[in-house]
Amino acid sequence: MSDVTRAKHGRPVHHWRRDVIELAALFTAVAVADAVANLIGHGPDGPTVLLVSAAVLVATAGFHTWWARRHGHAPPTGDTGARPRSAGRTGQSDAGLSSQSSHSDQPELSQDAATTVPGESVLWRMRTTVKDEPGSLAALCTALAGLRVDILSLQTHPLAEGTVDEFLLRAPGDLTAAEITRAVSVAGGAGTWIERADAHDLVDAPTRVLGLATRTALDAAELPLALRQLLGRCTIRSLPAVPAGGGRGPEPVPMEGALEDTVMRLRAPEGGVITVERPYLPFTPTEFARARALVELDARLGLRVPRSEDVLTLPEGNDITVRRADTGDLRAAREMHERCSTRTLGMRYHGPVGDADRYLNHLLSPRFGRTLSVQTASGRIVGLGHLLWDGDETEVALLVEDAWQRRGIGSELLRRLVGMAIEAGCESVYAVTQSSNTGMVAAMRGLGLPLDYQIEEGTLVITARLDADAPLGEQESAVGVRTEAP
Repeated sequence: MSDVTRAKHGRPVHHWRRDVIELAALFTAVAVADAVANLIGHGPDGPTVLLVSAAVLVATAGFHTWWARRHGHAPPTGDTGARPRSAGRTGQSDAGLSSQSSHSDQPELSQDAATTVPGESVLWRMRTTVKDEPGSLAALCTALAGLRVDILSLQTHPLAEGTVDEFLLRAPGDLTAAEITRAVSVAGGAGTWIERADAHDLVDAPTRVLGLATRTALDAAELPLALRQLLGRCTIRSLPAVPAGGGRGPEPVPMEGALEDTVMRLRAPEGGVITVERPYLPFTPTEFARARALVELDARLGLRVPRSEDVLTLPEGNDITVRRADTGDLRAAREMHERCSTRTLGMRYHGPVGDADRYLNHLLSPRFGRTLSVQTASGRIVGLGHLLWDGDETEVALLVEDAWQRRGIGSELLRRLVGMAIEAGCESVYAVTQSSNTGMVAAMRGLGLPLDYQIEEGTLVITARLDADAPLGEQESAVGVRTEAP
């Protein structure tokens, strides 16, 4: 017999001492067996000794078998307890899964929820309602820890019937939204809502609110964008007290606003109504208080527009200035209307030319969007570009005086407005014009972005998707920036 115990320099090494010991043990066993055979064969109690020996051997074999079955599958002492998550979740019941119906791109309902990335971590934003009693939050955290989910931040929104807990989670890439909501439901969470998050959500709530307040303080046009970032995916509409085309305005709301489940209405700074709607997730009193504070800040600061301007040189050598405009430019804008032809005004406003002046006060107000003006060296406005917040969509509109058309002014305004929309986080912009307005069509095509066209009864709607890979910076402008002055 031989035993290979190790390899040295790539060759097996045999122990000859062990072979000698095994041979000696074999000879000893033969001698003992011969002595036992003589004792049993010639002694008076030989058969009895033989039967007792057989019984002892059978009992020993049975005990060994029982011991091996009991302890053969015990985990090793060095086991850390790490097991594949699928093994631990196979037997979980789905009866406890509780998730609200949500927006079409919410992870628990969309294809994005089923998409997993093994080996990578994923950020999730989750809300769930728990009972307002000791240990409820601890049970929730324990359930998340069991799935190896890391809690990065937590906000609480107290309610009369419980507490809404808002989490920012970092979870393993192969863990789906449905598995997270199932575990949360079993731990006592109700009305669970979850969606994918990104790196911007890593900023803590006080810092984010202060940043939004700063943006609002610098520019009145930032209020709808700040509310959208504060409250997540929602539809925001600003309705003036007196509509631009005349008629009755919206129903007034109390000074402190009104909260109705998934809809909040706030008193607008200029006297109208700001309506915020989020049908897939009810607003909490805490969110309502934050939104109201942001609107009150905007109202106290009054109308304000950042003062900056760019001096541009047209191809023929004339200098023009592009800057932000507001209601202070109302008179100059009306004078430009008077110099525009009926055809130009008709293409811009798609209605009776006599009503064009009624819309200017609304269009120039920073409460409803951003306006860029183009003025000559003498200070006369010859072009206007509007970026208007339309609920959860964004509209762009251009008007260039007849004598200044076909010089690249409209394309320059459009490029800057779309750049503002990208900075504001808009997913798309659309322009409404007439199918015969070849200048607007050419300007939209010059953006180099994917376009969608819809035409009905002579009205053309062109939508540009802003999530394309081609940046606007690669598009060459027809005019050059000569200098920038504060």
